[in-house]
This record gives sequence, structure tokens and C-alpha cells, in this order.
Amino acid sequence: MCRVTDLQQAVLAKNDACAHALRANLAQRGTAVVNLLSSPGSGKTALLERELVLARERGVPVAALTADLATENDAVRLARSGVPVKQVLTDGLCHLEAGMLGSHLTGWLPGDTRLLFVENVGNLVCPASYDLGESLRVVLASVTEGEDKPLKYPTAFGTAHLVVVTKTDIAAAVGFDEDAFRAHVEQVNPGVEVLLTSARTGEGAGLLLERALAAGDGGPVHAPVMAGPPQYHGHDHGGHDHHDHHDHHGPVAGAASRRGAEGTGE
Repeated sequence: MCRVTDLQQAVLAKNDACAHALRANLAQRGTAVVNLLSSPGSGKTALLERELVLARERGVPVAALTADLATENDAVRLARSGVPVKQVLTDGLCHLEAGMLGSHLTGWLPGDTRLLFVENVGNLVCPASYDLGESLRVVLASVTEGEDKPLKYPTAFGTAHLVVVTKTDIAAAVGFDEDAFRAHVEQVNPGVEVLLTSARTGEGAGLLLERALAAGDGGPVHAPVMAGPPQYHGHDHGGHDHHDHHDHHGPVAGAASRRGAEGTGE
């Protein structure tokens, strides 16, 4: 067991080092990463497509990288937005890692990209332990998944800078208890903002984009109690770091000590 734990800690330590370097490199070029985590079928692709369209209409240079075990279906859908999109097939790996992300950005990511949205593999276990060099970590849950989702996956929800509820247009039909969900989120991540959205009706349209832009510009970001010491520094779009910002927290610092709390399955 000790050897397994040591190996996990070594893997996460290597990832954290890669994430730190990637975050710094992207900040220098004025690019912020938004890491989107959710269970399969949460509706994050539909929501992301809407946000990408809004970004293009508003003249915000954005790009999207989407990861799946197989198929390029999500990339095809996101490409309809008209922004640069890349599909990453993980060949069975249930999460992205910082080194993997960095290698896929080389030679692809447009130089003027202000926001890079990363649609992580549909899984709330393993991806929660891996920092991707993001400046904003967003966890999504649909109204169909149950109000106790945050309690079942405390690491994912507990390290989030922002929580997004999707498919609110069917909330009444499925008996979604918003108050109970908010209470459970507050239990694992006190003070984190919860946004309500529907890709179908347009409820909450643009809110994710606004929060991402604010984070990328060096604005204050929620500091999860499960997060470690500050790692990310805001930037302007001339490539100059604002090292006086201390509200940004690396979402998975110390992840090795928490890994395994929810198992390793998908």
C-alpha cells in the first residue's frame, strides 16, 4: 500500500510541476485555461458550444480542447461555433494531465487566444486530482443527477472555483431541489458561486464566459477550502504578470494526500 501511495504522490507531484510551468507559460502569452469537469451526460458540451458562440460574437479570441476516451463527436459539435477546436483521444485514460495538455497545445493554439476552454473527460473522480494549469476550475452537474452529487464527489466539488447547474429547463419535471443542492455544495465548498444554466432556453447564457474572462484578467477567484497555496497570478493581455494578486489558488495542490478518497473508477 505504501508503494502505491508513493507512486500516486510522485505522479501527482510531476503533474503539479508541469501544471505550474504551463500556467506560467500561458499567462505570459495572455491565455487563461478554464477546466470543465462533470459526469458523462451533464450537458457541458451543449453549454460550452453556446458560450463559444457568444465569445465569437463578442469578438473574444477563444479556443476549445475536448477530451474523450473515443470518438470525435464533441469536437464536431463544438466546431460549429466557429472557434478553433481540437479533439484529444485519451485511449482509455479517464482524465487529462498537464503534460498531455501542454503537448497538444504546441503548434495548435492560436497566439491571440484569450481563453482556452478544456472539456475534460466525463468523470468526477480522477480529473479532480489533476491540475491542468487552469485559472478557473468549473464543475458542472445537471438537474437529473441528484442533489447529493456534491457529497458523493467532494474532491471535485470541493476544489471548484465555480459550480454550474445545467438543464434547468427540466428541473421541475425531474423534481430538482435547488435549495438542497446549494446546501450540499456549501457543505463541501463554502462560499463558491453556483450558476443556473440551460443551453436549451438560454438561462444563464454568457455567465460562464464572463466569469472566465474576469479570472483571466486577474480578478478575484473563489478560494476553495480544499485548495492549497496560491499558484496562479493574473495577467493582462500584454503578457505582464500581476504578481500582487493572491486570490488565485491552485485547485489541486496537495492532491496526493486526497487521492483515493472517492476511488479510482470512472
